Amino acid sequence: MPAVASRGRGRRTINEINMVPFIDVMLVLLIIFMVTAPLITPSVINLPSVDRANKQPDKPLEITVDKDEVVHFKKDSASSAGLEIPMSQIGKAVKDAQGGDDQRPVVISADKNVKYETVVKTMNELKRAGIERVGLSVQTTPGR
Repeated sequence: MPAVASRGRGRRTINEINMVPFIDVMLVLLIIFMVTAPLITPSVINLPSVDRANKQPDKPLEITVDKDEVVHFKKDSASSAGLEIPMSQIGKAVKDAQGGDDQRPVVISADKNVKYETVVKTMNELKRAGIERVGLSVQTTPGR
């Protein structure tokens, strides 16, 4: 039932909400949270640790297949032109260039007009030679 105020001539209802009980409840909740917050133990995560690398990762060996399906092999990215090698000998040449480091990656760059079959043949020759880390080089399109 709304409160009724009598001033002067007539009776009228008071349209206000009593905020005192609301404030009392909020203060009690605040005190409860302040008391219980220090008791909550945060979860501890044991992160793994790693040592710094002893050496810089090797630059990948590059194999380029031209639009004429000619295979070029570059030992380092500093040389612009590579050695032209027959497809059947590409595995042996890369294995020799790795120098016993089987984890040195090999990247195949092929012209987009080259048949897919030629790229797969190149990868197959590398796999037959025992080279495990073979990747394909692609060009990213801006805006995608």
